[in-house]
Amino acid sequence: MEFQKISSPSLRELFVEQLEHMILSGKLGIGEKLPPERQLSEAMQVSRAVVNSGIAELEKKGFLIVKPRVGTFVADYRRTGTLDTLLSIMKYNGGKLRNDEIRSILEVRIALDTLAAQQCIKRITDEEVQLLLEKTERIRDASSIAGASQAAFEFQHEFAVLSQNVLIPLIFQSFKVPVFTLWERFCTLYGIPALYQNTYKLWSFIHDRDIDGAVHWIQHSVGETINGSRKIYYE
Repeated sequence: MEFQKISSPSLRELFVEQLEHMILSGKLGIGEKLPPERQLSEAMQVSRAVVNSGIAELEKKGFLIVKPRVGTFVADYRRTGTLDTLLSIMKYNGGKLRNDEIRSILEVRIALDTLAAQQCIKRITDEEVQLLLEKTERIRDASSIAGASQAAFEFQHEFAVLSQNVLIPLIFQSFKVPVFTLWERFCTLYGIPALYQNTYKLWSFIHDRDIDGAVHWIQHSVGETINGSRKIYYE
């Protein structure tokens, strides 16, 4: 049996986490001005270096706005946030996404998968079709939900790479954590065979070089998780 190394979070990580929680819980409201760094340092009993680096990270994530010679303010992270902001929200919610976030990710996935299908299918080779089939079968053969979700990610990422659009696989890779979470949610609710069947159906259209069929299936199958019979919301 292999044991993992135990590590404790740094003071900066704890500082960032506490302020994120205060912002996400509403204890710190949008537009509210934070105390000066010296006061934060004294109140939280950490060095000013910890406060300074923590504020810089929170600004990068879109939670804070630093105005030189004016102060530091809570930002509207819905407008200024990044993917890191979404990951922080997931962590705050115990690894879960809210319904509007799930819907948004799925809508983006429809757009990206549709573009990938249009670009990939018209130029894919027989060898590449076989490669996608092998990745599809790994979903079927997975012994766990995590394994099936990883196999599904590998299929989708390869599909994106084969589109030869430089940005699609990069965007897909950047969304791995929330997308992976949604696949796990889908498998928990509907089973690994359902994920395999969805992927195999898409592969069949790719195999037949049927762009219209693939696009329709993407819109239908992902749409079912948004408004259909296979919703994956937590509430």
